[in-house]
Amino acid sequence: MKVSTREMTVFAMLGAVMYASKMIMEAAPNIHLLGTFITAYTIVYRKKALYPIYTYVILNGLFSGFASWWVPYLYVWTVLWGAVMLLPRNMPKKVQPVVYMLVCAMHGFLFGTLYAPAQALLYGLSLKGMGAWIVAGLPWDVIHGVSNFFCGILIMPIVSLLRFAEKNAWKG
Repeated sequence: MKVSTREMTVFAMLGAVMYASKMIMEAAPNIHLLGTFITAYTIVYRKKALYPIYTYVILNGLFSGFASWWVPYLYVWTVLWGAVMLLPRNMPKKVQPVVYMLVCAMHGFLFGTLYAPAQALLYGLSLKGMGAWIVAGLPWDVIHGVSNFFCGILIMPIVSLLRFAEKNAWKG
């Protein structure tokens, strides 16, 4: 995956946009645009979407600390990226928004479950303890999934904007 200087700059900015959006929406727990951005970036940039995703992850660690909460970020966002990568690229246009919104929502509903294995390893939780940790977080996962679904309304407009910008990148 060779990356040009222009792409490096674009991906750094897209990762920074993810981080800024998360900080702006920090007052609303588990309501953010991260899934929306990850889905849109993956649709447009495919494998290269990992660059802005991990720029976001690193920015989180730099500004909030590389603590135990951060460790699952090394993989949890990649699960959403992978799910979007597995979707067919030639879906009918009318179906795309709903499918992407549902995938984004599912990631939110499963976030605590995806996060739990790292927490179990870091804190020595048994399988039963990990299950309890997941169950305790279910209300937050419901908020996360529902908000991801509704924030997902923005996926296709962001995709259109990114494609337009890419198509017109070198026009003055």
